[in-house]
Amino acid sequence: MSPGKQASGNETAAPMVAGARLEAMRRRVRLSRLAVWTVIAAGPVALAAAITSTPTTVETAAAAKPTAVRTTAHAADPGGYAQLFVSAWLRSSADDATSAQARLAQSMAPDVELPDPATDAQSKPQSVTTVRSAQREGGTWSVTVAAQYADGSVRYYAVPVAADRAGASFTVTGAPGVVAGPARAAAPTPPYGVSVPEGDLSSAVGEFLAAYLTGAGEVSRYLAPGVKVSAVSPAPYTTVAVQQVLAVEEAAAAEQVPADGTEVRILVQVEARDEGGRWPLAYEVALKARSGRWEVAALESGTAQAGGAR
Repeated sequence: MSPGKQASGNETAAPMVAGARLEAMRRRVRLSRLAVWTVIAAGPVALAAAITSTPTTVETAAAAKPTAVRTTAHAADPGGYAQLFVSAWLRSSADDATSAQARLAQSMAPDVELPDPATDAQSKPQSVTTVRSAQREGGTWSVTVAAQYADGSVRYYAVPVAADRAGASFTVTGAPGVVAGPARAAAPTPPYGVSVPEGDLSSAVGEFLAAYLTGAGEVSRYLAPGVKVSAVSPAPYTTVAVQQVLAVEEAAAAEQVPADGTEVRILVQVEARDEGGRWPLAYEVALKARSGRWEVAALESGTAQAGGAR
């Protein structure tokens, strides 16, 4: 095709395209007008619905946006770190800074000097246990650690520890300090104020604990429906004898088993024996009356499941 004809064709097509676009715009205007008149004809209610429909759509879309959730990491307790340090520090000596314990203590507390115990000194504890951790400002902690020795003596150490923001790393910032041990707290008054005489209840709980601790019989036969308790395995004792039973509720001391569904909570003290001697033990037990007998509903001192309290 010659250049002249191509130019002529383009000039002809341009008005056609422009006309098509203009016609499309006119069509959209006519449809918009038709929609408005339809709403007006339908009445004020439809007009109000049409006006409020757009904001509702916008609000719904806005609500669908995901919400950012920020979580704050809990500060990790450095009690175990301080315990490990004190154990290594007490077992190390400045005269042997290359020993495994000395190197461990120095790696955990680079600025803390090693002790220098006498040759015959009792410096190595049998056990080291964390007693208390107190968090301070600026990511620092004070950890109290107890060291127990072979002669039964106990020495308490306060250890300053610093933690990073994430609680993922620690360092001992200073030498331990010997401190007084924690005071003994006043024990709350126990709720078990009812003395339970020998009878159906004491017999039931005694047989249950015998099966639980000595393997004499099946534990399941003494349990209420839905309660699961596994016997201690291997059985640690050869005999178990009930010494005293105290209860919270008066119903536990009744001469006869009360109505079905009656529940009581008791504290039973027993004497367990094995080849190694005699062991006084105590258990908190919940029992429920059913069909003229007492059944164990929960071994609260142990691991009752599926209906029993832990």
